[in-house]
Amino acid sequence: MHSRHRVIAVIALVPALVALTLWAFAWPAARTAPHDLPLGVAGPPQAVAQVEQRLSRHEGAFEIHRYADEAAARAAIEDRAVYGAVVTGDRGGKLLTASAASPVVAQLLQQAVAAPGAAAGAPPEVVDVVPAPGTDPRGAVLGASVLPLALAGIAAGAVTTLLGLRGVRTVGALVGAAAGAGLVVAAIAHSWLGTVGGDWWAVAGVFGLSVLAVGAGVAGVAALLGRAGIGLGAAVMMLLGNPFSGASSAPELLPQPAGAIGQWLPPGAGASLLRSVSFFDGAAATGHALTLAWWAVLGLGAVLLGSALRRRATGGSPAPDRAPAPAPAA
Repeated sequence: MHSRHRVIAVIALVPALVALTLWAFAWPAARTAPHDLPLGVAGPPQAVAQVEQRLSRHEGAFEIHRYADEAAARAAIEDRAVYGAVVTGDRGGKLLTASAASPVVAQLLQQAVAAPGAAAGAPPEVVDVVPAPGTDPRGAVLGASVLPLALAGIAAGAVTTLLGLRGVRTVGALVGAAAGAGLVVAAIAHSWLGTVGGDWWAVAGVFGLSVLAVGAGVAGVAALLGRAGIGLGAAVMMLLGNPFSGASSAPELLPQPAGAIGQWLPPGAGASLLRSVSFFDGAAATGHALTLAWWAVLGLGAVLLGSALRRRATGGSPAPDRAPAPAPAA
């Protein structure tokens, strides 16, 4: 490419990249608001109808689920079917929250439900059914963990590609790197900082599977498209997976379809799976675990397929893992 064309390419591409990055990170943050946020309502039918009418003023904000009593509402929160519940009765109202599911949502529910009641002279009792750990009451550490895990996966996929590893060797390297990363992150977040709970090995498995899903995705795209696939895979994980994950708030607080897209990508699925395993005894974990597993399986399958295609292109002989050393000068 002529040097003048390269200058023009840089001048055009850098602003475009800045605009894309700003859109991906700033747009969800600027449009944070509840969108069909699952919320339970329990109590006598007449009182429940009044609560639903009051909540309907927040058009499109809540997806209302009815429950017979407080016990059923608590069970739904613990099963991650709803983020909270409004309980009405003769002794006054209650607002059940779960800051472990999202401290931001718990605070939002208090502002939307408890604050109006307090202004009217009848503040409801607020009960945190599944509280966030005292070492991370705002969920900052869990939200911040998404980026390092994504970077670890991108690095694993990029390094295996740039080192020229192929086929089974790439698979082994990715699995080993992900397992090691999972153990290290669990040791830091669970054992040292105490910001996540649950079974230690299950938490380490979530971290490792999250890294493997990202790394396999990047390496798989690179195996099929060449080194340009590294950039494409990294862009998807960083510009979509990270800001659309909802880890620092909740997927239902992001503008749609950003929240839904984020849950189909490894960073978002990994963050949701970590919450389920750490604080809710694995409730609602199946879908997120399957998402990560599919990314890992499809990515590793693409790695093996790319290796097979290279062998076929070279007449059946395996491609070398590294470039041959140059011959010594005469």
